[in-house]
Amino acid sequence: MNKHIYIYSPSGAVRDKAAFKRGVARLKSLGHEVEIDEAALTSHLRFAGDDETRLAAIHRACASGADVALISRGGYGLSRLLPGIHYKAVAKAIDQGTRFVGISDFTAFQSAVLAKTGRVTWAGPALCEGFGVGGKTDGHDAELPLTTTGPTHAVPDDIMEACFDDLICGQGEGAGWRQLREPHLSDKNSDAASSNANDLIATNAISTGAAASFGINKSVLWGGNLSVLVSLLGTPYFPEVKGGILFLEDVAEHPYRIERMLTQLLHAGVLARQKAILLGQFTEFKLVPHDRGYKLQTVVNWLRQQIKVPVLTNLPYGHVATKVLLPVGAKTDLLVQGRDALLFWGHA
Repeated sequence: MNKHIYIYSPSGAVRDKAAFKRGVARLKSLGHEVEIDEAALTSHLRFAGDDETRLAAIHRACASGADVALISRGGYGLSRLLPGIHYKAVAKAIDQGTRFVGISDFTAFQSAVLAKTGRVTWAGPALCEGFGVGGKTDGHDAELPLTTTGPTHAVPDDIMEACFDDLICGQGEGAGWRQLREPHLSDKNSDAASSNANDLIATNAISTGAAASFGINKSVLWGGNLSVLVSLLGTPYFPEVKGGILFLEDVAEHPYRIERMLTQLLHAGVLARQKAILLGQFTEFKLVPHDRGYKLQTVVNWLRQQIKVPVLTNLPYGHVATKVLLPVGAKTDLLVQGRDALLFWGHA
């Protein structure tokens, strides 16, 4: 189905032009009309243009009438723009059918839109890291794998593309996944079993000692990149969600940094106010000898001891090829049966 996709750059400068071109070509090959913002490839310091340039790009995306407004990449820069965004224009665009999609730094925009307007945006791919994979890079973007020969995936991930197609065609209603079986806490070999920092984190469905099957109805799904979300605490752009389903992911953050950020959310009372915490993919970090067995699973176990709400893991979302698209701000049902989990939002 032919749809209008608007590509713009509200955060970091696009360094990998080859990935950008591949992403545009891929979307066109899928039958979509791709419109590229006039400043999409602009560069100023580490940003895709100065603040005024990137703000104007956001507002052009709002006025484009596109079915999807897709960011070129994440990086950093959106937090600087939040006071200058015309939220009424964003809300109007969403009401008229534009779906704003992005990842990573885009969490700042999504959180602010939710806090200011209550509208739904979509956590999903960016152009370069999602659709521009394959071939050699001509410059490194933070969202692309660190290799000398280009990304490891020759073509865009089929699950990601299927979820994007469901969104763009208005057919997406939910996302399911299976949590991996974690080593029992009493297992003396549990540290060795999950010592690989890039393994998918795996836990039981909910906090230790509780039943493994439950359901949550009509709770607001929100969250995104942990580092960006925590940076918004105490600002008008942090959503005040009570009884929500909070999902989190991050990249290149050591487990102790992840724990530190979770601690900030904990002490701010954010975690206890939720009905469930969904931990996505935490990737591209390196454990060191000083850790002495401290790892990502240690953080998960610690978190479960701090709060009474369910903590699920292995949500297929983050800085990884295989990821689902999630409606940030939508009323969502969560069903857990053993290791299987399902988020259902209908036609958000």
